[in-house]
Amino acid sequence: MSKLVKGLVADDIKRRLNGVQDCVVGNMVGLNSELTAELRKKLRDKKIGVLVIKNSLARLATKGTNLGPAFEGLKGTAAVLYGGEDFISLVKEVTGLDKDEKFAAFKTRGGVMDGERLSPEKVAEISKWPNRQEQLSMLVGQILGPGRKLGAQIIAPAGKLASQIEQAGEKNG
Repeated sequence: MSKLVKGLVADDIKRRLNGVQDCVVGNMVGLNSELTAELRKKLRDKKIGVLVIKNSLARLATKGTNLGPAFEGLKGTAAVLYGGEDFISLVKEVTGLDKDEKFAAFKTRGGVMDGERLSPEKVAEISKWPNRQEQLSMLVGQILGPGRKLGAQIIAPAGKLASQIEQAGEKNG
């Protein structure tokens, strides 16, 4: 491939990955065309983009960006997976593919989060973290907890007083 063509392909990859800050790198080599199409559709339904590129072109296209460290030391072709609801959701979906026997040839090779290179083991560890939706529900629970307790403390004396008034009314009535 000539330098001109490499430059054009690298520019196209830069354009496609423009705005992507975090990604997971996987290996799709070994999947037949039917499984590849099924995998891509499954990921597309979750709003996850897949870009299979040669590592040398990926290094050239992502040089100086947050994604650059993801391709350090990798050889061959790589599937760059990006998007999703948030990065944790992306990681959970990708590690789920690692465990799916249907896509046994798919393997996570690493990734990048906040400009830091992630090993496959670190990606598996991140998949156990709560995603954005889970974090928001935990936060809401923590915010509502003290209010619920305060409400109960305010209502309890009034309930006792109402009960005593009702009992006094039954004695007199």
